[in-house]
Amino acid sequence: MNLLEEKYIILEIIPTAIHPKKGDIIQLSAIKLDGLKLLDRFDFRLREDLIALQDFKDLISYDKSSFTYKNSTKEILEEFKEWSNDLPLLIIDNLYTENFLETLTNHKESIFKYLDTKYNDNIIDELIKKYELEPSNYIVDILYESLIKHL
Repeated sequence: MNLLEEKYIILEIIPTAIHPKKGDIIQLSAIKLDGLKLLDRFDFRLREDLIALQDFKDLISYDKSSFTYKNSTKEILEEFKEWSNDLPLLIIDNLYTENFLETLTNHKESIFKYLDTKYNDNIIDELIKKYELEPSNYIVDILYESLIKHL
């Protein structure tokens, strides 16, 4: 895929478990791009009162008014499917992202392929350092800024 000429989506999922049968998506953030031009954002969360563990509530305690809240993972994924149409998805290629997106038919690729690196537990910190980025709670923004600097 030519990221400078095509439309695509970068996304990030924060789940409560590795597999959808054992947990929920508590946040799905995505950006829709045409080349490197930002077209739209998707920032959805599970309603806070539906999240059992305080650690997860703390993890997503920022910018509460910037998100749309839904009653279930199913609702979040349905909204995302409609929003994303059939555009390719550049994903963080970890097990939970792949598991939660398995019902989507969009083409999926690792974003790290386009950054000439591989996923690891410290990859976001490595990208911030490598590209001299400001830390952010929005991982999709860090990935987007990394692409801009890399390409």
